[in-house]
Amino acid sequence: MRLTKPRIAPIADADLSPEQSEALEAFRPGPVLNIFRTLVHAPKALSRFNAWGGYVLSRRNDLPAREREIVILRTGFLCKSGYEWTQHVRIGLASGLTEDEIARLKKGADAGWSAPDAALIRASDELHADQFITEPTWAELRKHFGEKACMDVVFTAGQYTQVSMMLNTFGVQLDAGQTLDPDLKGF
Repeated sequence: MRLTKPRIAPIADADLSPEQSEALEAFRPGPVLNIFRTLVHAPKALSRFNAWGGYVLSRRNDLPAREREIVILRTGFLCKSGYEWTQHVRIGLASGLTEDEIARLKKGADAGWSAPDAALIRASDELHADQFITEPTWAELRKHFGEKACMDVVFTAGQYTQVSMMLNTFGVQLDAGQTLDPDLKGF
């Protein structure tokens, strides 16, 4: 985690305006995560953010859930976003990634991945480093994924780069009961 306390504090239910309360209804029932309690300082932005994020995390995204989580986790790790990584490790495991694969995501594309998985990791790395996927990596992606899925790689990495920037800069802290990955401490 880059900050040990929030720059923008999450808003408790008792302190929500009617507009903020309405914006958080999309996340109920159940506990509302710190990311949403922080972003609700800008309720209209949160609503629009949720619409696009909903697309990225939905079945409308042509990347299967496991492959989508490879892109999300690699992007979150590269962005040094402890909150993002922590949330998506759980989601990645539920989407078919193993604990070993999640650990290997930190090491990159040459850590014993299949060709399709390595292409996703390389694409995530290139987008992070240069906001561009090179021709060799694009050609490798196209061997394994359709055109729309390749577009969704870019959409997914872009969404989670933005999410990581917000989480890191606003100082969103882990939710109750979560533990920060030791490799993301001190950033």
